[in-house]
Parts: sequence; structure tokens; C-alpha cells
Amino acid sequence: MLTRIFAVLALLIALAPEWAEAKVQTKTIAYKHGDLELEGFLAWDDAIEGKRPGVLVVHEWWGLNDYARDRARQLASMGYVAFAMDMYGKGKKTEHPAEAKEWATQVRSNAAQWNERARKGYDILKEQELVDPKRIAAIGYCFGGSTVLQLALQGADLKAVASFHGALPIPEKSQVEKVTGKVLICHGAADSFIPEETIQKFRAAMDAGGADWQMIYYAGARHSFTVPDADKAGIEGIKYQKHADERSWRHLKLLLDEAFAK
Repeated sequence: MLTRIFAVLALLIALAPEWAEAKVQTKTIAYKHGDLELEGFLAWDDAIEGKRPGVLVVHEWWGLNDYARDRARQLASMGYVAFAMDMYGKGKKTEHPAEAKEWATQVRSNAAQWNERARKGYDILKEQELVDPKRIAAIGYCFGGSTVLQLALQGADLKAVASFHGALPIPEKSQVEKVTGKVLICHGAADSFIPEETIQKFRAAMDAGGADWQMIYYAGARHSFTVPDADKAGIEGIKYQKHADERSWRHLKLLLDEAFAK
């Protein structure tokens, strides 16, 4: 009898890592913006019961790649339903800077379309059965950071917004007054892509509109400081920094805890 019990326990121990990993489930979701076919990535922890907050994840200018998907998985492991949305089109991603710049510029060139496409991803997340539609946040990286800020400035009902090394818009006071949640800007102090003049204008606009915002500078961090393989792009000014990556993720956790506190 004892031998059988020990055998069962040994099997449970051997399978434990697989079970722990299997808690986070994922699936792709096909949707459309006009005639453009898009495909996002949903992640959730099936060990949690009932509705929970949702977090929208918007990718860098490279497109919806493994990095954005991994961030969605991380958020799912923290108890959220995360949706890494697609801003370019199904399967459209690149590792070539010139191509990435072209795609991002094309999206940004039509502000109305840019915001509508971001709103589509937001709506898909809100519609998920496990999501509490009244508790939604959005985070983004680089191009995605500016995208989630624009989403907030257009009045999307977001409890929190976080931009990591993203471009900063200079909004009108009326736009800032539409922001419904807390705003976190995670910025590399050595980021040469964002002019100091732009930062100061952004900060002044957020204050004028009465936004609840914070901006955290990470010493020595350059653009794309959260992306482990950022260096391989071979672009001057883009570099991963482990400390800034880890610290900014902890700051995101604090933001979400505060925003979703009951």
C-alpha cells in the first residue's frame, strides 16, 4: 500500500512543473478592422475562476511577435486576461528596421484609423467571457506605447495605461481631460529618440488636463530597454538594460494593483 502511495506522489511531483505551466492557456483570435484581417493572442490562467481585469498589450514597431506574446503570458500568470493585439495585419511582422519604420509610419499617418484599429483590440478584450469589462488596462512598447496613450486620449475606459520607451504625443487639454485612468510612462534616461523638449511639452499638457500620471526615468537606459534581444537590431541608441527592464515591470505591477484595487 505504501509503495503505491509513494509511486503516486512521485508521479505528482514529476508532473507538477507541467501542471504549473499549463495553468496559463493561450489562443489566437481572428478579427477585422475594415477589410484588414488581424490576429491577436489571448492569454489567461485557467486555475482562476470568475471574471478578472483585462490588459491590452500593443507591440513594438516590429509587429506582433514573440516578445509581445510573452508579455501577455506574464500578465496572465499574474491573474489577468491579456490580449496582445495586432496593429499591422495577420502574420505581418519584421526584423528589418526600415520595414518596421515604414509600417509604423503608415499607421500613424492616419490618426483616425490608428485609433480605430487600437479600439478594435480593446473591444475584443472587453468581449472576452473571463474579462470584467469595467476593469481594463493597456500597456505598450515603443510604437505600442504611443498607441495606448492615444487610446487613452481618445477616451477609452481604461483604469490604467503604461507606456514603455514609447513616443510621447503632445495632446490638447481637451484630450487629456478624456483620460479615465492612471498613466505610467517608463522612460530611459539615455533615450536619444525622444527629445527633451517633447517630454516637457507632454508633461505640461498632462498637468494642464489634470491627468493622474507619473513618469519614471531609468538611469543609463536607452530606447527599447525592456527587450532582451534589442541589441541585435544594430541600431545606435537601442539597447537592452536588465535593471531597467525588471524595475519597470515592478512599477507596472504596482500600477495595476492600485488601479484594480477594489
